[in-house]
Amino acid sequence: MPERIVIALGGNALQSKDSPPTAEAQLQVVKRTCGHLADISRRGYEMAVVHGNGPQVGRIVLASETARDTVPPMPFDVCGAMSQGYIGYHIQQALKYALAARGRSIPVVSLTTQVVVDRGDPAFQNPTKPIGGFYSAEEARALERDKGYTMREEATKGWRRVVPSPQPRRIVEIDAVRLLWDHAIVITCGGGGVPVAENEDGTLEGVAAVIDKDLSAELLAEQVEADKLLILTEVEKVAIHFGKPEQRDLDHLTLAQAAEYAREGQFGVGSMLPKVQAAMRFVRHDPEKAAIITSLDRCLEALDGKTGTRITFA
Repeated sequence: MPERIVIALGGNALQSKDSPPTAEAQLQVVKRTCGHLADISRRGYEMAVVHGNGPQVGRIVLASETARDTVPPMPFDVCGAMSQGYIGYHIQQALKYALAARGRSIPVVSLTTQVVVDRGDPAFQNPTKPIGGFYSAEEARALERDKGYTMREEATKGWRRVVPSPQPRRIVEIDAVRLLWDHAIVITCGGGGVPVAENEDGTLEGVAAVIDKDLSAELLAEQVEADKLLILTEVEKVAIHFGKPEQRDLDHLTLAQAAEYAREGQFGVGSMLPKVQAAMRFVRHDPEKAAIITSLDRCLEALDGKTGTRITFA
């Protein structure tokens, strides 16, 4: 029976720091990324793909706010759904071509995905996720007064809006993902999913927040009973003492070791920590399975156990 794998794509899989932040430049990067994804598929894996959306949703928000005198600005949750649509479209197009070039005829579909969060999540009391452009102090005060935004100053750059980053609780479209699984590669939970909260009458309401895509990928992996969670990022291996002379790259982490290093603050809060946390949750959910963190260009070797950091229960 084919192994099931959920793949979480980091920002470098969608955009290059060396190219302009345009849709055309993004598509070129996505084409290279999808070559790697198609190679994984050619190995016989059944898979779903989760992607980030940080820069993209920020630009959509900025464009909406810039044009506010012409058209009404879109709410943040709507901007998140828009980013799912256009990033998913790029991956669909590029992955279908890459699969065909390898003799594989598999449908690829992107699914606008809502993820339920808890309004009582502590993250709503401490927004930390920066989005959009930079503002002067005067503009920031006006946005706080007129729109209720939370603004934070970033040294030398100016003021920026920050939103909460709550925990993913439930994938609303999970039944649709399961139905599609045997027939297509599904691109889902883009940007961590559009965050929604449940009302007392059972309806869903979008909220201004960003869900970490690695944590949503882990929740998806649990719910589709994936055999592996593969988190792709810019570095080949997880490291401790990162960026210091004593840096040590890690081939393997047990759940206990990962928890200890996390307590020591070895992993960056906005970078490696959520990836390690997602891996820990996955192996805690099923001690027989493993999560892998590695770079996009070494993904096949990591699946073969030749590189990357493998996280296991023990």
